[in-house]
Amino acid sequence: MKLPKDQVLDIFRATKALLEGHFQLTSGLHSPQYFQCARVLQYPKYLHLFAGEIAKHFEYADIEVVISPAIGGIVVGTEVGRMMGARTLFAERKDGVMELRRGFELHAGERVLIVEDVVTTGGSVFEVVELVKKANAKLAGVGYIVDRTNGKVRFETKHFSVLQMDVVTYQPSECPMCQSGNIAVKPGSRGNY
Repeated sequence: MKLPKDQVLDIFRATKALLEGHFQLTSGLHSPQYFQCARVLQYPKYLHLFAGEIAKHFEYADIEVVISPAIGGIVVGTEVGRMMGARTLFAERKDGVMELRRGFELHAGERVLIVEDVVTTGGSVFEVVELVKKANAKLAGVGYIVDRTNGKVRFETKHFSVLQMDVVTYQPSECPMCQSGNIAVKPGSRGNY
């Protein structure tokens, strides 16, 4: 049984991981809400809880490798991999391009689960999907903690999120907060807090 949405939101609020304000997301979109998963995942009981939900959902998928896009997905991806007894690795950007570095490799035929913290447009996940395809590995699923699109982003495989919410986003040129003179803050791993 999936964790109730209200319980997940209560955890995010209690750990100050659900921020309210004016934010520029990694995707470039603006939003009045920001999920800072690092704040909730610093608590082992919540990391275990959320990673456990993802691992449980894919427990019969014969996962051999868990891969996450850096930086947000690394902590939860590593815990999911540990729970599933799977090798864990991450992809990271070099000159703006997602790639495998540090000697990490995917092998042809390996069953791979991609794990991310938050999905807004799915951009980082789609880039990791391409790495899986390029290696001729088998994409077995995508798991993530927060789906900000309420199920609108679709991947080419089975996917699961602990929390689905339809969070408002705006193109910067159409952002009412910008139009009222508020400056957007970039809180993510590529931002300024």
